[in-house]
Amino acid sequence: MGVVIGVLELHLFIPQAHSLKEKRAVVKRVVERIKKKFNVSVTEAGDHDKWQSSVIVCVSAGTSQKIVDATLESVISFVEEIVPGNLARYYKEFI
Repeated sequence: MGVVIGVLELHLFIPQAHSLKEKRAVVKRVVERIKKKFNVSVTEAGDHDKWQSSVIVCVSAGTSQKIVDATLESVISFVEEIVPGNLARYYKEFI
């Protein structure tokens, strides 16, 4: 039985943020809500010093790529719901 690891990189554009403090409030809310709703590891992994963009990475593991992919797709849909229009792009990779 093999293990499939899925990595999801979410690139957020946060036009309403006019300072790092405002950006961090949005990012913290998104990260905490993802952690609460899904069984994935989540962290902000890029654009730490840019006040209108952020890179959030989610990692999920399972025995089936189909299940891991479904989980990551659910995370994408959820992020689009909680911060509409802020998801600029995303990348998925399976290991």
